[in-house]
Amino acid sequence: MANCLTLKKSNCKNCYKCIRHCPVKSIRFSGNQAHIIGNECILCGQCFVVCPQNAKEIVDETEKVRVMIQSGDPVVVSLAPSFVANYEGVGIESMREALKQLGFYDAEETALGATLVKREYDRILKEEARDIVISSCCHSINLLIQKFFPRQLPCLADVLSPMQAHCADIKRRIPNAKTVFIGPCVAKKDEAEYYEGLVDAVLTYEELTDWLKREHIELHGAREENPCSLARFFPTAGGILKTMVQDAPGFTYLALDGVENCIAALRDIEQGKIHHCFIEMSACVGSCSGGPVMEKYGRNPVRDYLGIARYAGKKDFEIPQPPAGDLRKHFDVIEHRAGMPSETEIRDILRKMGKFKPSQELNCGSCGYDTCREKAIAIYQGKAEISMCLPYLMEKAKSFNDAIARNSPNGILMLNDQLEVQQINPAALKILHLHSDSAVLGDQVVRILDPTPFLRVKNTGLGIYHERTYLAEYGCTVEQTIVPAEEGRMLLCIMRDVTREEEARRQKEEISRQTVEVADKVVDRQMRIVQEIASLLGETAAETKIALSKLKESITNE
Repeated sequence: MANCLTLKKSNCKNCYKCIRHCPVKSIRFSGNQAHIIGNECILCGQCFVVCPQNAKEIVDETEKVRVMIQSGDPVVVSLAPSFVANYEGVGIESMREALKQLGFYDAEETALGATLVKREYDRILKEEARDIVISSCCHSINLLIQKFFPRQLPCLADVLSPMQAHCADIKRRIPNAKTVFIGPCVAKKDEAEYYEGLVDAVLTYEELTDWLKREHIELHGAREENPCSLARFFPTAGGILKTMVQDAPGFTYLALDGVENCIAALRDIEQGKIHHCFIEMSACVGSCSGGPVMEKYGRNPVRDYLGIARYAGKKDFEIPQPPAGDLRKHFDVIEHRAGMPSETEIRDILRKMGKFKPSQELNCGSCGYDTCREKAIAIYQGKAEISMCLPYLMEKAKSFNDAIARNSPNGILMLNDQLEVQQINPAALKILHLHSDSAVLGDQVVRILDPTPFLRVKNTGLGIYHERTYLAEYGCTVEQTIVPAEEGRMLLCIMRDVTREEEARRQKEEISRQTVEVADKVVDRQMRIVQEIASLLGETAAETKIALSKLKESITNE
C-alpha cells in the first residue's frame, strides 16, 4: 500500500485523538508518537481531519505532476465532480482554463467515468446471478473489505472506480496521454499507485489550490449549463443510486455513508441477514463531498450538496460504453500480521492496567478503544501502551501523590481559591492538633491558621518560601511555604515543624549569652588582680628606691 499519509513527529502531542476517530484502529503508539499501520489502514483520512496539531500530512504529488507536464506528453486532468462544492461558483470550463494555464493538455470531469461505472452496475444486477452487490467506487471501502471482511469480497462489484474508468477512457482516446486525478480523497493516491497503468498521479484540492496560488492564477466565471450530467451526483450520499435505473427484479437499493455504518452492514452480510441487495457504500459521511480534504478545510454539507445538485443535469453523459471486460477489476485479500492473545494473556494485561475485576473495566474510550478488552488486545499486538489508559494514570498519580502526602514529615494543606481546605495530610493534622481531616475539610483556613499570608499569595501570585512563624495557639514554630498551584486556582501550603530547632537555637543563644557574661566577669576579675599587683609592685619599687638612695648617700659620706 502506498504511503499516502505521513507523520510530522515533532507535532504529535500524544493526545490519542487520531486513534479515537480511526474506525479500524490502525494506529500504533510507541515512544509518545503515533504511527500508521499500513496493512490495516483503509486511508479514510480521519486521522488527518481530526489531528489538532496537523501532525498527519497527505503526501504531495505536485512536483511529480510538474515533471510529467515537462516531459512533453499530453497530461489530462480527471476532475472529481465534487469540485463544484470545493470551488463554489466555478464550472468545468473555468477549471479547464485555469488548469491549462498550469500546463495541462486538457481537463475533463470524472463524472464521465462515473457514467460508465453506473451502467456496468445496472448490467451486472440484470444479467448476472448475484445476491449482494456492493459498489466499488470508494477505495477506502474496498480496503475495508479486503482487510477486515475478506469473506465478503465476492459481494464487492469487480468494476473499476469512476476515476480509473475515466482515465482508461482518456488513454484510449488520446495517444501517449498521462492522467492526473484531482479530488478530495486520500485513498485515491493509493488506488492509483496499486493499480498501475491507469492513473499516473493524484492531487488533492488542497494541492491544486496551493499550486494555483503560487502561479497567481484565479478561478472565475459562471457555471455552464449541461443537461447531460446526471453522474455529477456521484459524490453525494445516495448519488450513485440517483444515476442508476434501479429496475433489477427483486433487488433492494440502499446507500450507506460513514465507515461505522458500512461495518455494521458488512457484519449483517457476514451473518447472512441481508440478501438480494445493491448497496452504495461510502467511507466519508456525505460521500465524496465530505472527503477528508474538504472536511478539514471547511465542509458545509447542505451547501455542498445543493451546489452539486444545481450543477447536475437529468440525463447521462453521451459517452460510448466499452466492453464489460474493459471495466473489470480484481480485488485481493490483504492479510493482517497481528496475532490475537489468549484469554489468559488478556487478563494479565488487564491486571497490569489496574483492572482486576470486570467492574474496574470502565470502557471510557479515552484511550481511543471502545472497551478495555480491545485496548488489552492492542497492547498485546504492540499497537498501544498501558500508559494510554487515563483512569489508570489518574489512579496511579493519585496513589503516588497520596503516598507522598501520607508519609511526608511535613504538614501539607491544599486550599481552593476561596481559601477553603481541600486536602490535609496526617503531619498537618498533628501540627494543628486535629483528630481527623473531616474536622476541617471544606472549612475556611481562618479556622486553623492566620489567613494573611494566604491572601497575600492569592492576590500577588507570588509564593512565600521558608518563612518561620510561631503558632501561639498550637505552641509550635513552623517554617511555612505557600505557593499558587493549578494556575492560581489552588494554594499549596507546606509546613515544617521547627519547634525543636527553635528551642535548640534559643538554648544555644542562652548558653552563648551566659558564656559571654562569665567571660566578662573573669576578665574583670583578672584586671582587678593585675591592677592590685601593679599597685603593690609600685609601692615596693618606691621603698626600694628610697632605701638604695639612703645606702648610696651613706657610702658616699664615708
